Amino acid sequence: MNLSATLILAFGMSMDAFAVSIGKGAALHRPCLREALRTGLIFGVIEAITPLIGWGLGLFASQYIMQWSHWLAFILLSILGTRMIVEGLKDKPDDALTTATHHSFWILVATAVGTSLDALAIGVGLALLEVNIIQTALFIGMATLLMSTLGIMVGRFIGPLLGKWAEVLGGVVLIGTGLNILLEHLGYLS
Repeated sequence: MNLSATLILAFGMSMDAFAVSIGKGAALHRPCLREALRTGLIFGVIEAITPLIGWGLGLFASQYIMQWSHWLAFILLSILGTRMIVEGLKDKPDDALTTATHHSFWILVATAVGTSLDALAIGVGLALLEVNIIQTALFIGMATLLMSTLGIMVGRFIGPLLGKWAEVLGGVVLIGTGLNILLEHLGYLS
């Protein structure tokens, strides 16, 4: 795989994380660059690790990974999205609406895992090709770090426009991303 193909793959793999990060950023009260970088780093590291895991599993388990990864991503993102929607719809005092300035580490990890399960399957596919998997995984991780950080900052500007509905929108984006992964793998979307 040449450099341009690797870059296209890397940025293509980061699009789910970008969309989810916009929702995550919108749900926060004016997230700072530090929070955006923190989110980007978590998403990027996980997105870089999953193709390595997929590569390691290789052909041995590829049929099982490919068969179930989309369902796992859909279920995980739907649970997280539903949780965000429920939290967004709860009546909260006005000061509670503006105090959340970051997401918990474990929520970000779970979200990142949900959006990176397709990278696990890609890693299995890359095992069939003669590619430098370390370089490819690093490019995927760096692209995801960049796009997730950018997504949080875009969400920063969208959040104030949406008010309390920002968290609901973030949950809808998570569920939509999971549904998109599921439908894509089932062949309903090309």
